[in-house]
Amino acid sequence: MIEITIDNEKIKVESGTLILQACQKLGIEIPIFCYHEKLSIAGNCRMCLVEVEGNPKPVASCSVPCTEGMKIKTTTNMVKKARNGVMEFLLINHPLDCPICDQGGECDLQDIAMGYGKDKSRFAYNKRAVKEKNFGPLIKTVMTRCIHCTRCIRFATEIAGTPELGAIGMGEDMEVTSYLDKTLSSELSGNMIDLCPVGALTSKPFSLTIRPWELNKTESIDVSDAVCSSIRLDTRNNEVMRVLPIVNEEINEEWISDKTRFSYDGLKFNRIDKPFIKKKNVLEECTWGEALDFIEKKVKKIQGKKMAAVIGNQVDCESIVLLKDLFNMLGSDNFLCSQNNACYKSIPRIAYTFNSGISGIEDSDFCLLIGTNPRKEAAILNARIRKRYLQGNYEIFSIGPKFDLNYPCKFLDDNPSILIDTINKKNLLSKKLGKAKKPIIIIGDNIFTRKDSQSILYYIYNLCINFPVIQRKKNKIVWNGFNCLHYAASRVGALDLKFYSKNYRI
Repeated sequence: MIEITIDNEKIKVESGTLILQACQKLGIEIPIFCYHEKLSIAGNCRMCLVEVEGNPKPVASCSVPCTEGMKIKTTTNMVKKARNGVMEFLLINHPLDCPICDQGGECDLQDIAMGYGKDKSRFAYNKRAVKEKNFGPLIKTVMTRCIHCTRCIRFATEIAGTPELGAIGMGEDMEVTSYLDKTLSSELSGNMIDLCPVGALTSKPFSLTIRPWELNKTESIDVSDAVCSSIRLDTRNNEVMRVLPIVNEEINEEWISDKTRFSYDGLKFNRIDKPFIKKKNVLEECTWGEALDFIEKKVKKIQGKKMAAVIGNQVDCESIVLLKDLFNMLGSDNFLCSQNNACYKSIPRIAYTFNSGISGIEDSDFCLLIGTNPRKEAAILNARIRKRYLQGNYEIFSIGPKFDLNYPCKFLDDNPSILIDTINKKNLLSKKLGKAKKPIIIIGDNIFTRKDSQSILYYIYNLCINFPVIQRKKNKIVWNGFNCLHYAASRVGALDLKFYSKNYRI
């Protein structure tokens, strides 16, 4: 620990702490545009300037680490004048379209200009104009507003793993654009909307629909995949207008997938919100009373053993319990908690849950994927694996077909016999697993759809026994690296409630 002084107040911080981070610990507000704690340091907006005793010029607090005895001042005339100057330069070319800007009310540039800028500008030049870019159907661009903070570029390269954005030109001619003028392909591209401090990148589906202060904000959990990210639903009356992430370091950090962010739009179109009855192979709309009467008549004519209950991917546990009780009362024990004919026999809970936790990926030192593509099935989880890879000393192996994961991965064959060779310590994978101190295994949900699923699970179980995947001390599990990645948010809850039949399939 080192001791520094900020605005005549002494504080102890860890060596290597940035001046900006030390100021935030004391609750001192430092204006920032380019800095973000999850991204690399750029130091190009110069808005976070502070005065350091002994330096003739103000320094960028986001890129300078603290040293023993350093004396920092954040409210001197030098600092105020420097910030005023930076703000004045930023607004030379920024368009004055705040009344019609879709970022209005949530714009960092607005807020910082009010707090740290001037009321007048000495520049009367014609403002530049930048051609709009086509980033796809999800992100709206107004690049004339861009202040070149490069957050979007760093996010695409570092977090998403799709380096499709870059800056061309210099000075006034600088532009942020996509390489080869193509749309963004990342499953996490929507997070650039949250990162953009101005109105250069905004949500196309949400743009110009409503002002943010008119929305009701409700904390919730995403059910579009099995990651169950922490989210905030912004609603008007009973209509979902947009979905935003909530910081949760254990699960999604502060990111959400594009499926999570934009799937709400599907609630408005082609949605079955009324009952239909098929008559002469034609679906005819009916009332709920007619539909329930029709179901009652059908149920009375059919034996309980010939009926089955199938749930969807987003069903809550309360509804599952009620449905199960109803069919048990009708004499049926035919239950399916998936639509892909997955066979879940009596397996312990440890065999179908993500035991290490998503944040536990960062504690592991080796990763084995079996029959899963986390980039498509759980983009947020895939980003966490990539984050761990970038920290170094981390290898990822995969048993299954090849695909692009946005990080290096050694793909083995898609033959289950690899598991047998690994158990017998006859291949490279067995050597890597044997050397690992905290390995993790992630199996895909589609393993349960195979006819040999029980055999594969048996081999994986032996892997966990023969290698340090599951570690015990004094009969207590101190590390459990066996993880099952499901497609559906409702799957684990349904399996906990035993909503499956041992031998029943559609």
